[in-house]
Amino acid sequence: MTTIGIIGAGHIGGQLARKAVELGYDVVISNSRGPGTLVDLVAELGPKARAATPAEAAAAGDFAVVSVPLRSIQDVPVEPLAGKVVLDTNNYYWERDGHFPALDTGEATTSGLLQEHLPQSKVAKAFNHIRSSQITTDGAPAGTPNRRALATASDFPEAAELATRLYDEFGFDTVNMGPLSESWRTERDRPAYVIRQNAAELAENLAKAPRTI
Repeated sequence: MTTIGIIGAGHIGGQLARKAVELGYDVVISNSRGPGTLVDLVAELGPKARAATPAEAAAAGDFAVVSVPLRSIQDVPVEPLAGKVVLDTNNYYWERDGHFPALDTGEATTSGLLQEHLPQSKVAKAFNHIRSSQITTDGAPAGTPNRRALATASDFPEAAELATRLYDEFGFDTVNMGPLSESWRTERDRPAYVIRQNAAELAENLAKAPRTI
């Protein structure tokens, strides 16, 4: 079975782990404080999950999810993720992360910064514009009328395809924004951010998003 390496066990990482295990994935999950701090979460997740260091989770995963604060992306292990698809859930919260001038001016994107940090990986934006609790509650089977949609973006078609497949398994339609340079369209304070929307509504909200806030 496919193994997902999860780097970051906060609200989003934890919920992704719960849904992935429910769907039959093996999960190796990590955080910055060490595997010993994840005992309760792993006990809840059951035998298909184990705790590890970020480097171990990166190495174990057939693909990975990075769900750490933007200020911590330089701590994401590089070599174990080489050649792998990496799903990036990040948003830029300057109040938490400090100011990144290139993000403030619209010259860069959070996922683009992660791609620069992981030059041999294939980064795709995913799961950044849904409330964490809704990852496990808002999904619906394919073809359900008004099915909720989520967006992805990547410079690599295979990474966007993996995000699309995972979205569908989790119960969501997909709207592809294109390259990572467009991934800002789902970030905070923009029309598509953390609201429930179907694919047509999401596409409309992406199109009207302002570049800077």
